[in-house]
Amino acid sequence: MKQQFGTYDLVLRSGVDPTTGGVAICGFTTAGMVGVIATSHIIESLNLTQLGTVMDENFPAVALIQNEVPRHPVRVYQGDGIGVFTAEIQFEKEQDIAFGSTVLEWYRAGGFDQLIIIDGILKPEKQIQGEGLFAVGANETARSRLKSLDLQTIQRGIVSGITGFLLSEGDRLNLDITALLSEASPMYPDVRAAAVAIEAITEMTGKEIPLSKMLENARSIEQSVQEIIESATPLLPSPDDDDAMNDPSFG
Repeated sequence: MKQQFGTYDLVLRSGVDPTTGGVAICGFTTAGMVGVIATSHIIESLNLTQLGTVMDENFPAVALIQNEVPRHPVRVYQGDGIGVFTAEIQFEKEQDIAFGSTVLEWYRAGGFDQLIIIDGILKPEKQIQGEGLFAVGANETARSRLKSLDLQTIQRGIVSGITGFLLSEGDRLNLDITALLSEASPMYPDVRAAAVAIEAITEMTGKEIPLSKMLENARSIEQSVQEIIESATPLLPSPDDDDAMNDPSFG
């Protein structure tokens, strides 16, 4: 029997074709803001076009304003052989499966060949230099690619949240899904950890994504993202004390 999960509405802009093909990339607001920082940089660097937004009546009513332009917090973009799904505010853990299912719906509609999830894992004793990157492949195709690129893989452990759900569904449905988990600071939005993940994406896809400007402006980017978090906080429910346990992690 085929399992059906609920999804959120993917509202496309008028006249757009969701068929993109190529590589799909998604990032969420979790540990160190790694996913959302990385996807924002990819969108800007590759000059991707906004395809639409993800909406639901239970989402917080909020507009994120960047460069004077107000936007919904969950958006999808497309370009030549690449699509990006980004969520710029954090949602409740009870919404993880619906979010993951929405990502898979977008992935199928776009006709993509592979999905790369960018996420962060907390490392309390993290040093400024030598950020670690770990990877998980959902099927044999993904795992073979990671092995050929000599990326460090997780042999045993647990990955939670949206990333964990997508990996498990990738295994169940034999989808080419990879999670890149970059060690991130628990104290601030970690631009450098996002850069490590982007470097791996360049290796995996062959798409050149410039990083020099990102690294030069790391401090200002970290500060601007922190301001977004602080301005959105009054509009969202207070996180539980054990929210740190909901970040993707492995033992």
